[in-house]
Amino acid sequence: MPALKPTDYYATVKWLGSVHDSEADLTSSPTAEMPLTFAGYEAEFHAGLTRPSCSRVKQQYPRFTEIKNARQLSVVSQEELDLIATEMGLDQLAPHLIGASLVIEGIPDWSHVPPSSRLVATDGPGLVIDMENRPCHLPAPFIEAENPGKGKAFKAAAKGRRGVTASVERVGTLRIGMTLRLHIPDQPIWSELA
Repeated sequence: MPALKPTDYYATVKWLGSVHDSEADLTSSPTAEMPLTFAGYEAEFHAGLTRPSCSRVKQQYPRFTEIKNARQLSVVSQEELDLIATEMGLDQLAPHLIGASLVIEGIPDWSHVPPSSRLVATDGPGLVIDMENRPCHLPAPFIEAENPGKGKAFKAAAKGRRGVTASVERVGTLRIGMTLRLHIPDQPIWSELA
């Protein structure tokens, strides 16, 4: 019996970009296509089969422990970017300012899709959703540089809207305009969370 079920939700790829060195500059550079391997996108700072653990998993591992890389890509939705921008008092929030890898459109409540969901192209890559990408203060100075007086508002405005992290499950090339279908785990919510 299949463990994942396709939904009737489809995402359109609206924007692609990569962060070259997040320790020096968190912003991402746009690209029209993104060839993906099992290690992610080669030009992306977060690419790799493994990565050093960070604050996201500090209760599981000591910092800088080598772990499997489930954070190869940062996937945000245009709908949630628009909500963040509105709350910040902006006309729009450019995805490169928050280090996005991929902007999609068409899936409601994107930041809360179940972990282990997939975004799958018919004849292209497949991505595994790891978990919600919690907002932090790091994008603030980059947002501030282009939108004076607005940078500090990002963290609060992005709560529950910062998108998800993902890794590559099937290789292929992402392209702007490509359609990806959402597949979700076919299981009930854990009884202890109710």
